[in-house]
Amino acid sequence: MDVGEEKAGLRKADMVYLIEDTCERKVMIVYNPQLDTFIRVADAGSFSKAAENMYITPSAVIKQINLLENELGLQLFERTHRGLSLTEAGKSLYQDAKYIIQYCDESIIRAKNAMQKKESIIRIGTSLMTPPQFLVELWPKIHEHYPDLKFQFVPFENTPENAREILKNLGQNFDIVAGIFDQNLLNLRECEGTEISREPICCAVSVNHRLAGKCKLTVQDLYGENLMLIYRGWSSYIDKLRDDLMEHHSQIHIVDFDFYDVNVFNQCEYTNDLLMAIDKWENVHPLLKIIPVEWDYTMTFGILHSPNPSERVQRFLKALQLVVSTK
Repeated sequence: MDVGEEKAGLRKADMVYLIEDTCERKVMIVYNPQLDTFIRVADAGSFSKAAENMYITPSAVIKQINLLENELGLQLFERTHRGLSLTEAGKSLYQDAKYIIQYCDESIIRAKNAMQKKESIIRIGTSLMTPPQFLVELWPKIHEHYPDLKFQFVPFENTPENAREILKNLGQNFDIVAGIFDQNLLNLRECEGTEISREPICCAVSVNHRLAGKCKLTVQDLYGENLMLIYRGWSSYIDKLRDDLMEHHSQIHIVDFDFYDVNVFNQCEYTNDLLMAIDKWENVHPLLKIIPVEWDYTMTFGILHSPNPSERVQRFLKALQLVVSTK
């Protein structure tokens, strides 16, 4: 039976399309891009906010949602004067669509990898929170040790679901990811880390904040401010900072959050709060400035990889450590 006939239900629903990958004779899924718009609207809670995030007009967003609802024969949103809310059908599709999009993205990556000679390619996962710039700067020296090694940047959206799946399955679609970590995170995500540096814990502030003109902050500068720290248990380094501030600097109001992504940086800028950050995130948000603080708290920055890295990743890590040790 033809693949198209066998999956006719999926084609009819116009949610996903099946394409046969001739390289490895396996099926790759490409989804209807209107699902992206649907997810954006559901997350934003309004057409106008979703349009602003997508840099298109509200009418274009409404048109895409109307088309999707007509094609599926479902009402996905309740539209009232108070705003939008998902219907029961919308809630069901929301959960499945998140999975579909992630699976499709991964299938495309696998298909691309199948077309390349992967023996000497290091696939580096990149996102706003996992910047590759330091690797770009070190790459010429790494190349001196292993000239056959090549690297490929593989972008991904930094969501809790993606972070969990990517780190747990390093070595499959991604070989390495750069970022901050400690043993808590390694144990939680079932991966390993190679330390490159110890990064001072800094504060990100809006360029319009009263402290933005300073080159360095004291702890007393933070008095009366809200300081955004990721939840207790995510990092032992941040937990030590939290405990010190709570015990000795109660004038600083600690605000918890759940995950590092661009929304947290947006919140920092919008609310005029302070956000715990590191220098390597200086390009995450154009309206935020990252300023060092006069304390002795640091975090481990390095490479996250599989507990059982491939031979090419082992060579890369060996070369990286040699380069870092001679800087």
